[in-house]
Amino acid sequence: MAATRSWPKRIARGVLFAVVGFVVASVGCVLTLRWVDPWTSSFILRDRYIAWKNDDKQFAYRREWVDLNRISPAMQLAVIASEDQKFPMHHGFDFDQINTALDERESGKRVRGASTISQQVAKNLFLWPGQSWVRKGIEAYFTVLIESLWPKRRILEMYLNLAEFGHGVYGVQAAAHTFLNKSASHLSFYDAALFAAVLPSPKRLHANAPSIYLRARQRWIAAQMQRLGGPAYLSSIR
Repeated sequence: MAATRSWPKRIARGVLFAVVGFVVASVGCVLTLRWVDPWTSSFILRDRYIAWKNDDKQFAYRREWVDLNRISPAMQLAVIASEDQKFPMHHGFDFDQINTALDERESGKRVRGASTISQQVAKNLFLWPGQSWVRKGIEAYFTVLIESLWPKRRILEMYLNLAEFGHGVYGVQAAAHTFLNKSASHLSFYDAALFAAVLPSPKRLHANAPSIYLRARQRWIAAQMQRLGGPAYLSSIR
């Protein structure tokens, strides 16, 4: 009987150790990545596995890390204008956009994306696709860690090096070489707007063959970049 009563305590102790171990490991990992560039991400590993499993001949893995100071200021501004205009101010979550997305869902409209750049880095680096509450909860946890342990410039650098810009093309340096035959440091204002326009759907939208929709989105992003104040806006990011 005594042994039976001890089982709940053992289970509780095991769960506690698992939770503490996860927290310690995740904090250590995120803190390390403040200074150490990742060699891959969960999304890249997933895409490479799917390509291998399906014998995808069109998949040619291309990725090259580049420090933020070697990325065109226009490109840095473009992803902020496109994806997360409150990036310098928020602490990982844009609650206005989240509320708007929830209102659109309730009214039956097409739901817009409400993820910040910080949330997208957490997802791309550590997680998997999906909309489950468990995945969203883990994403929120890693977003808080990232925002607490990294400066904003590191978050932006990580995003620009992990984002998918085309089938098998990850990071802005690989995209610039692949689609425009130039380096990320030489991307122009409108090059940057075009690449940012691709980001919501890089497997469907193609920077090297822009559709009418993609050109329209490029123009909208360029206008938002000007509205924010141009590259001078980046001085607010630390």
